[in-house]
Amino acid sequence: MSEDDIDLAALSDDELVEQMHDDLYDGLQEEIQDAVNILLERGWAPYDILTKALVEGMRIVGVDFRDGILFVPEVLLSANAMKSGMSILRPLLAETGAPKVGKMVIGTVKGDIHDIGKNLVSMMMEGAGFEVIDIGINNPVENYLAALEEHKPDILGMSALLTTTMPYMKVVIDEMKEKGLRDEYIVLVGGAPLNEEFGEAIGADGYCRDAAVAVEMAKDLIARRHNQLAANQG
Repeated sequence: MSEDDIDLAALSDDELVEQMHDDLYDGLQEEIQDAVNILLERGWAPYDILTKALVEGMRIVGVDFRDGILFVPEVLLSANAMKSGMSILRPLLAETGAPKVGKMVIGTVKGDIHDIGKNLVSMMMEGAGFEVIDIGINNPVENYLAALEEHKPDILGMSALLTTTMPYMKVVIDEMKEKGLRDEYIVLVGGAPLNEEFGEAIGADGYCRDAAVAVEMAKDLIARRHNQLAANQG
């Protein structure tokens, strides 16, 4: 053990959680896994580790990504470190029936095979406590509808990186309207050539400039939806 190595097990709970935030920021997978296991041994609930250590750590990463301090390669490292911690927690969370923030189906539209942005959104959403079903690239409208039917998510996310594939997002939304499904889902769109006006024009609920914005918007729209439902029932 070199002098640089911190003995994670020797840290107090609060220090360990702080260290996890730093390790996530630096994209250190093994350290994150070790720390998750240490907290579990200390009797921490999986949900508390998820929210206080991993989600909070990714929130800090998200803020610096949004502000241009961190860039895509670094965020991918952080997200992979988070995933390595999640791989330990996921089965435990399922057993304990831990609350999920929400569920999202995401995929790149037909004709488009770009997936870095989509993958980043998936990982950041998972990092924020969402359950994410990624249906991959080049998705015709049937794939989206089948995924909505099967997974019943709160959110449908569509991504496009080409100006030629952007209009296909409207095809999907129009088909959802046609089938009377549009109001059941929050639809978020993103990708380099898009902008807010385009999002509004095709009838999406929100346009996400980047992965950090996607997480904030998703949380906000889900909270609003829950409030509306509560108000309607009241």
